[in-house]
Amino acid sequence: MKPVAEIFSQGEEVISGQIVDHNAAWLSEQLTELGFAVKRHTAVGDHLDDLVALIKEIAVRADCCICTGGLGPTTDDLTAEAVSIASGFPLRLDESALQQIRQFFAWRNRSMPEANCKQAMLPEKAIRIDNAYGTAPGFALKIRRCWFVFLPGVPFEMKAMFTALVVQPLRDRFSLSPDCLITLRSIGIGESAIQQCLEDLVLPSSVQLGFRAVPDEVLTKLLFPAGFDEQEKRVCVQRAAELIGDYVFAIDGLDGTQGDLIEVISRLMRDKRHTLAVLETASQGLLAAKCLGRDWLRAAEISLDTADLDINQHDLANAARVLARQLRTRRQTNLALVQLYAGDQSDYGDKDRAIVLYNALATPKGVVSSRHHAFGAIKYKQNQAASLALDLLRRYLQDKCL
Repeated sequence: MKPVAEIFSQGEEVISGQIVDHNAAWLSEQLTELGFAVKRHTAVGDHLDDLVALIKEIAVRADCCICTGGLGPTTDDLTAEAVSIASGFPLRLDESALQQIRQFFAWRNRSMPEANCKQAMLPEKAIRIDNAYGTAPGFALKIRRCWFVFLPGVPFEMKAMFTALVVQPLRDRFSLSPDCLITLRSIGIGESAIQQCLEDLVLPSSVQLGFRAVPDEVLTKLLFPAGFDEQEKRVCVQRAAELIGDYVFAIDGLDGTQGDLIEVISRLMRDKRHTLAVLETASQGLLAAKCLGRDWLRAAEISLDTADLDINQHDLANAARVLARQLRTRRQTNLALVQLYAGDQSDYGDKDRAIVLYNALATPKGVVSSRHHAFGAIKYKQNQAASLALDLLRRYLQDKCL
């Protein structure tokens, strides 16, 4: 049986919807990868009685709980006090914590407000978790069945502390056998179409199949239980990838992490020592922005409307190929990617009307091209246009162009 874990977030801004609780999502992913069974996410506002009650509830039903928020210096930061009441351990001044907080202000040539002394008051018997990035130390202690870890709510502080100072102690404390999640990342195909492709995929009953659509791609997830035969796992993943086809651009979790579309492209561009110039219309600068900081992108041109270009509007597929060859020559790059779209600005701006995308990639051996429809609101069409143009580049680099 996997140890049961919960995630507990504190703060009025969380439950009122002022902020989205990304901390809980991130922690849930980390705990799952470690081998915990995450059963609940709970959020509570800045009310002492509610906090005490929740800590007591979790203490008898979970093996581990990661809590974020409520460790600040102000009167609405109540976590330490709530833990003290729920556990029966009085708050004590942690001199080392206080010294670290004073040093934090000294390094910034600021005097420490007296209110920050509160952050050094930790429950007796708690193990302090040092915070190298802020004033709020975390702490951990056991209350009845549950091992609690309390961390600041500031995301970058919480993530750094969890990764550096919490993960290994959790591994030492619990017997963890993590499942293995393999993710097939694809572009240019929807969830339902992928499911149809996988109709003939036969998986062992212990393997879970799932799907998740995100703005730039669709994730096909295969969750293998701990101890699953490695060779059989690879056969299952290979079969799934074959059935989905060339839409798959990366597989994460089998032999490390390959990354998102731009990371896959960037790695291939560096390996092949290629350079790229782009001319984009429908994506209106987003294509170049997705390549921001990549030294292989040598030139980017933007035309807000295909009609502004001196081309044959009735044969955009051929026009894109001609422009790609011209752009490659003019910019003296290995590759040149051109994106045009059929339709006018009213088509582009109407969420109920599609535009047709024409992509062409000029290479040392000729020109490869693709044609797609883009639907939805302006930003969605813009993102589709950028991603599908980059996918043509990816297919060429992976030798998957038809």
